[in-house]
Amino acid sequence: MNSNEIAALAERIDSIKTGFYQKDFLQTWQHSVEELKAVLMAAEALEEMYRANISCRVFNGGLAVSNFRDQSTRTRFSFASAAALLGLQLQELDEGKSQIAHGETVRETANMISFLAEAIGIRDDIFLGEGDKYMAEVSAAVDEGFREGVLPQRPAVINLQSDHDHPTQSMADLLHLQKTFGGEGGLENLKGKKIAMTWAYSPSYGKPLSVPQGIITLMTRFGMNVTLAHPQGYDLIPETLQIAERHAKESGGSFTKTYSMEEAFKDADIVYPKSWAPFNVMEQRTKLLRAGENDKLKALEKEALANNAKFKSWECTDAMMKTTKGGKALYMHCLPADITGVSCKEGEVAAVVFERYRLATYREASHKPFVIAAMILLTRFEKAGATLKQLMDRKSPRRGA
Repeated sequence: MNSNEIAALAERIDSIKTGFYQKDFLQTWQHSVEELKAVLMAAEALEEMYRANISCRVFNGGLAVSNFRDQSTRTRFSFASAAALLGLQLQELDEGKSQIAHGETVRETANMISFLAEAIGIRDDIFLGEGDKYMAEVSAAVDEGFREGVLPQRPAVINLQSDHDHPTQSMADLLHLQKTFGGEGGLENLKGKKIAMTWAYSPSYGKPLSVPQGIITLMTRFGMNVTLAHPQGYDLIPETLQIAERHAKESGGSFTKTYSMEEAFKDADIVYPKSWAPFNVMEQRTKLLRAGENDKLKALEKEALANNAKFKSWECTDAMMKTTKGGKALYMHCLPADITGVSCKEGEVAAVVFERYRLATYREASHKPFVIAAMILLTRFEKAGATLKQLMDRKSPRRGA
């Protein structure tokens, strides 16, 4: 993409009426399809500018605060990269080293970390029913702080993964699909494509539901034929199924459910085999974690792992891939994948399949820093496209020759 094409993309962003400014990005279904397209355009423009050695620094200072309440590699570094790309300094909130342990409220913490902050990224997916609630509380707190003049600016809250959604992942996945299948038709070329979001065996039991939920609720918005497959009992949060069904009807796509991995893979254009814990297990796990009942938690884990072991045949194998469209479906994963014979004895995907698509999954992951940066940009600048256009006109190098 040349400079003129990047500039044209930037101009298109401001042609879309969005409600992002001074707001947050918490769940994809809270935003219109046009708003989601604006995020993709901004992410693509930022990525192309970075590759062209054009500085994307729209801030001359300020903080991007991250609060990871769960372990992370890709998303943690993607948020840090997005902050650096835009000119913000990263500051990680370590709750164990803060006054939160001494009873500091969410409202107080949110304001104390926001005096010079432009964005707050939060990952909270451990406790089912709590992550989205916590982010909404932080959002309300910074709203009040800005409204009452405590904060000179209202930082954007970015969902880096919650119990319901993983928007930075699913939006990066959507951009990956657009680049893989879109061509000149862009997102329109995704209509009618079959994507199989399937459960896969893992030797661990507590994986969040937010990735499959993020995929089924987002891809159905763009006319794709989404098939959700899992063994009986491995249900997702009911609300997200309803959202996926509604989106499919609105877009002209489809949303189907099956208890057969083979059925989901048959003639699929894209496969996304990923393990997750059953909805009811996550509910029980949350209650036991809160109560500190470690003995019961260990018993639940033992029971859940034994149940998982009944479905070791739910693996993305070479034979399974041959049943996809032309035997060449795109394999996707949010990473890290449980690779049979590599990272575990038996897992989600056969080593031969993963190795064939390994670089493709890295490319999939590579879009996430730019998606996060796009979310920050659109929530902090009323005319984000014009801001990018100024950077294009200036053409300051991001690094020397």
